[in-house]
Amino acid sequence: MYCEYYGFVRRPFEMTPDPTFLYLGEAHREGLATLIYGVQSGKGFVLLTGEVGTGKTTLLHALLSQLDSSTASAFIFNPRLEPLDFFAILFKELGIDKPCASKADYLLALNEFLIDRLRNDEPTLLIIDEAQNLSPVMLEEIRLLSNLETPTSKLIQIMLVGQPELNELLTRPELRQLRQRIALRHHLRPFDPKELKDYVGERLAKAGYTGRGLFKRSALRELFTASGGTPRVINNLCDAALLQGYAREQAVVDGAAIREVAAGLDLANVTRTDDRMGGGRGVRRPRRRILRLFG
Repeated sequence: MYCEYYGFVRRPFEMTPDPTFLYLGEAHREGLATLIYGVQSGKGFVLLTGEVGTGKTTLLHALLSQLDSSTASAFIFNPRLEPLDFFAILFKELGIDKPCASKADYLLALNEFLIDRLRNDEPTLLIIDEAQNLSPVMLEEIRLLSNLETPTSKLIQIMLVGQPELNELLTRPELRQLRQRIALRHHLRPFDPKELKDYVGERLAKAGYTGRGLFKRSALRELFTASGGTPRVINNLCDAALLQGYAREQAVVDGAAIREVAAGLDLANVTRTDDRMGGGRGVRRPRRRILRLFG
């Protein structure tokens, strides 16, 4: 609706994890580098955490787009499964066409498949999204997959991706063996003010916008206040503000527009969690501090 009005060739703030619109802030660059290194170095278990909407799934799609074509990947995004159902989905994702009636059958077939791939120097990657929803029983099943190895190599690389609650889950005593096997960890924090400004500008440019100053400085300040720097919330606010601006025939988006759509989305006075390690408490940035950050 508003694309022609503002001169976009496509909507700039879609919610889908489109790699075309990938923007890497500092934490996201570090996260992507950690994931790629984990796959290339055969580290076994890698852990990626972040609050809701910080871009974990987008980062995973960016990883998959950069992997060598010889890497087989299984992406499981609904982990509320019983063990046999989990293995059935894993086999479908990896393209293993072999009937199995028991967990032992699955493990034997999987081991044979992975050894064949290792002989051909072909890595295999398992990504489990929303891993904070895994039961301790399923986490132990996944840990046991890491026992599939040769004296010199892991047969499968495993990434656990989830919200900060995943860190809490892994502190349980019965999961200490899994916790000790995690070789790499990264926590995605929200954007800081500069990253938010760059993020909005880059998405507008990739959507075909060639003008200047579509989002005024006051709008960026209010975006940071209302979103806490969370990419998903930024997208929601920007999309709603552009739609409102189109309906009202407004050429630019100002702070008042962002405050209005934030109130409509019940996002006023958001508490921003900004802990690089994933275990901190939400902190509220004083408004004077936000004004200084945006000049």
